[in-house]
Amino acid sequence: MENVPTVRLQTGYAMPLVGLGTWQSLKEEGQTAVECAIACGYRHIDCAWMYQNEDEMGKAITKVIKENKVQREELFITSKLWSIFHKPELVRTGFMKSLNKLNLKYLDLYLIHTPCGNKYVDDETIIPQGSDGKTLFDDTDYVKIWKVLEDLQKEGLIRSIGVSNFNKHQINRILKECSVPPAVNQIEINPYLVQKDLVDFCNNKGIVVTAFSPLGSPTRPWVSPEEPALLKDPSLEEIAKRLEKSVAQVILRYLIERKTVVIPKSTSPDRIKSNIELFDFELTKKDMDAIGSLNQDFRVLAWPWLVGHKYYPFKENYSE
Repeated sequence: MENVPTVRLQTGYAMPLVGLGTWQSLKEEGQTAVECAIACGYRHIDCAWMYQNEDEMGKAITKVIKENKVQREELFITSKLWSIFHKPELVRTGFMKSLNKLNLKYLDLYLIHTPCGNKYVDDETIIPQGSDGKTLFDDTDYVKIWKVLEDLQKEGLIRSIGVSNFNKHQINRILKECSVPPAVNQIEINPYLVQKDLVDFCNNKGIVVTAFSPLGSPTRPWVSPEEPALLKDPSLEEIAKRLEKSVAQVILRYLIERKTVVIPKSTSPDRIKSNIELFDFELTKKDMDAIGSLNQDFRVLAWPWLVGHKYYPFKENYSE
């Protein structure tokens, strides 16, 4: 069992540097993965309503607590407010759906999943579309959503609040217009998408960065043969061979040494175990520079259905 180091959030709570990602984890398979991860020493589980598997995540968490394999206070559970709940009057509804599915009394971290809102149709419609096939937007200001999260935090339902897929301008607005700064910004980072400016900005503001899809999300449904394959990169393979580690371990170690939290997803017991075995080796400055030079600004999750939204975060010269 690994003893995973933590980082201290602005709220004073400790967040483990490695967590288990759960996007694309099939429901029962995902439940087993959470149980396996906790047995391997994970204490940080990253969830979201949008993943549509929080029922199973909750069953796994409840089971390991009931069996005294871990105490609730030892766990760090994250979830995220999905875009269809981006009306101030719907925020609590969206939050409570996750809290109830996870069978918890509080969440350690709750994030706004994206600054972009979508029209609420019903609980089954994750990405609502009109008759023309276009995504139905909701332009509610994310600052208004943030202020409701502040209220939920004051009630003790959430220990720390944060954002995901927010750019510098959007974070600055929250810092200037709200009373509670984001504890975390969860963004896509890997050696093909280094995001140095955004990571440096967050670090300077005391905001912890979590790297999602740190291994390039090789099992994403829309992967195509012509796209770069991060886990097969020759430079990474060379470093991994020298260190007698896997390419995945080298990537995760690189991100940890950049002071980011990593949440690799896997349902394979062997990979779940190896993805947390990151603290018995270090990378040299030469290794770090070499990996950093692999940047291609290649974004796996560009959220194409949100292009054109007022608050779409992945555009140049953002001014909204």
